Amino acid sequence: MKRNCPLSTIATSTWFLAAFAVFASNSVLADTANFGRLALSPGFESAKGTITGYTGGSYSLSAISNRDRNRNVCIGYGDPKPDHILVLEKDFSRLKIQVDTGGGDTTIVIQGPDNSIVRCGDDTGRNKDASITDNSWKAGTYRVWVGTFKPGEKRNYRLMIQEQS
Repeated sequence: MKRNCPLSTIATSTWFLAAFAVFASNSVLADTANFGRLALSPGFESAKGTITGYTGGSYSLSAISNRDRNRNVCIGYGDPKPDHILVLEKDFSRLKIQVDTGGGDTTIVIQGPDNSIVRCGDDTGRNKDASITDNSWKAGTYRVWVGTFKPGEKRNYRLMIQEQS
């Protein structure tokens, strides 16, 4: 025996599944990273503020945001999943976050502690490695992407976080 299934039931079910998939993927992305999680409190030792990883991927980081909160352009290619999760356990007045590949041309995008705040970085002076130095880092969870100008380019890096006075 065939059952009749109203079209509105199918549409509602499809909408629910799509909404659940978006919610689930955002929850997973918020809690996982390619190279781990780093938690810092004011006064941390510099060695604790260093984490490693490597670039790669063809996801345009400008999809996160075209410009950051200071109107800097967000550029580069990386993985859609963040490379690192940075947890600031308390507010920081000023931080410097720098990529070190030994001179590779890198970019950096940091989103958090909510989705509306984005910081982007490119060259550091004459050095082609990216950095961000900014004020008013609120306690919370930040997603960090390290990218390159060429899609899929693999570079090993060290990400260094320094508290600035």
